[in-house]
Amino acid sequence: MPSHITILGAGVIGLSTALYCARRGMQVTVIERKSAQRDGCSFGNAGMIVPSHFIPLAAPGMVKLGLKWMWNPESPFYIKPRLDSDLLAWGLQFWKAATAQRVATAAPALRDLSLLSRQCFEDIGLDFGLVKKGLLMLCKQQQTLDEEAHMAVTANALGIPAQVLDAKATAALDPNVTMDVCGSVYFPKDCHLSPRRFIAALEAELVRLGVEFLWKTEVTGFEIENSALRAVKTSKGQVEGQEVVLCGGVWSAELAKSLDLKLPMQAGKGYSLTLRDPTQLPELCSICTEARLAVTPMDGALRVGGTMEMAGLNESITQRRVRGITRAFPQYFPAFAETDFAEVKPWSGLRPVSPDGMPYIGRTQRWKNLTIATGHAMMGLSLAPATGKIVSELLSGEKPPVALDLMSPDRFA
Repeated sequence: MPSHITILGAGVIGLSTALYCARRGMQVTVIERKSAQRDGCSFGNAGMIVPSHFIPLAAPGMVKLGLKWMWNPESPFYIKPRLDSDLLAWGLQFWKAATAQRVATAAPALRDLSLLSRQCFEDIGLDFGLVKKGLLMLCKQQQTLDEEAHMAVTANALGIPAQVLDAKATAALDPNVTMDVCGSVYFPKDCHLSPRRFIAALEAELVRLGVEFLWKTEVTGFEIENSALRAVKTSKGQVEGQEVVLCGGVWSAELAKSLDLKLPMQAGKGYSLTLRDPTQLPELCSICTEARLAVTPMDGALRVGGTMEMAGLNESITQRRVRGITRAFPQYFPAFAETDFAEVKPWSGLRPVSPDGMPYIGRTQRWKNLTIATGHAMMGLSLAPATGKIVSELLSGEKPPVALDLMSPDRFA
């Protein structure tokens, strides 16, 4: 087992990796380009732990749907047209991956990773307010409910419990909130939490374990010898260590390029708005299926998030995307109005999206002591503990409990 690990990135993946490594007795240094008061995609997301999400983003029909949505500035998905060779290559790889056969192969792998992660959330031994009440896939249209019911059959066959509910049964499951839907699919294994509370609990535990944090520190290069990374060069000097773990989110791709690695990645910008004193507060988290909105109660507040905007490494707020969220939400929850969000400051974060919808987890053949853990897209929080656990096992020379073939960092080499 290595004595010192250098982790690049202090998002939820990096922190989870640091936790499992430190608990194994490894000395850990975490390098983060932003300050400790950062507000990246690990903080403002929907806070959902979702074994229900076993279908990768690259799925049949997504290309056609994405092209249709591109012409609507308020739609759930948008790619900013631009001449970018990386984006064109990513789009081609996405198209190749969006097949029924690929999804059928990927679903069991995502299921295993998700169920492992859910168990890790229960076993991690930290206080962050995990709520285990399940998730509702809310449907306004019967056609959508029929499609989700078909997905529920697949979920049950994979060992992920799912129940199809009509409007009355949906309302009975969460009676404190008014919903205008024709029905839903209920996933009882799903959970939710406050991302900020979870990250604060992780950081406090890491400090207690003696993990070293280098905040506001840019990685500028690597000291290389005999196909190994002997040191990480930073804006504050060199950091030496036996093993390096790349958990840099959307910035991982550029660091990978400097190491002659191909990690195709696009930044998928997501938005959220948090109502601090909502008119009604659901007990369950939910997905507004047609609108692709995520709705999560968080410590008395209500967070509504959505959209996938691919516009490069650009963290600015596009108000048209925000309007798409605020207009769609009251259609499912009629006790709310678009004006409820008038004084709410929108949050945005960049999610690292691989072209086949699968994360990059594992060692790379190019470098002896480099492990990759990135590319989780919207599932970063949900899959973080399992990813951290798996990386710590790989570094310790153990066989992980989940097959990683489809998540290999070398799969696009």
